[in-house]
Amino acid sequence: MNPADEILDVVDEHDRVVGQLPRGEVYRRGLRHRCVFIQARDAAGRLFVHRRTATKLVFPALYDPFVGGVVGAGESYDEAALREAEEELGVSGLPRPTHLFTFLYDDGAGKTWWSAVYEVRCELPVNPQVEEVQWHAFLSDEEVEARLGEWEWVPDGLAAYERLAQFRAGNAGNAQS
Repeated sequence: MNPADEILDVVDEHDRVVGQLPRGEVYRRGLRHRCVFIQARDAAGRLFVHRRTATKLVFPALYDPFVGGVVGAGESYDEAALREAEEELGVSGLPRPTHLFTFLYDDGAGKTWWSAVYEVRCELPVNPQVEEVQWHAFLSDEEVEARLGEWEWVPDGLAAYERLAQFRAGNAGNAQS
């Protein structure tokens, strides 16, 4: 199926479903929907980082410190987190990702979605989807931090990354639920 044809739940400012439309229409009209962000780490604790393909509908060819994507119509955040992590990492049998918090991402220019942030340990050999990922590596936290100012990152992933750092530092009030 063409990703633009996937049906998404449209949600309000309180994350309540108010309708359903194809992803392409949701994006075109700047309607609020749901996404999941999963921080995947290997057995050594290194973070999976990837560069999105140039064919992605949103933020093509940018670097991302999370795997994830949209939550399909009628799908729970938890279901989407496991599905998206396994799809993007190219694995099966991952442990269920742990939900950390949810926040509303809004760039003020028509990109807005409820964002559930998760973490998962991936000790399996990864084989990322070539349709989604053009480059990937597991990087140490220090390597990621060094590249934050060098690489062009997806803005929503960067927002989630910063909120996750606050969350882990014990400042969960800035992360939301």
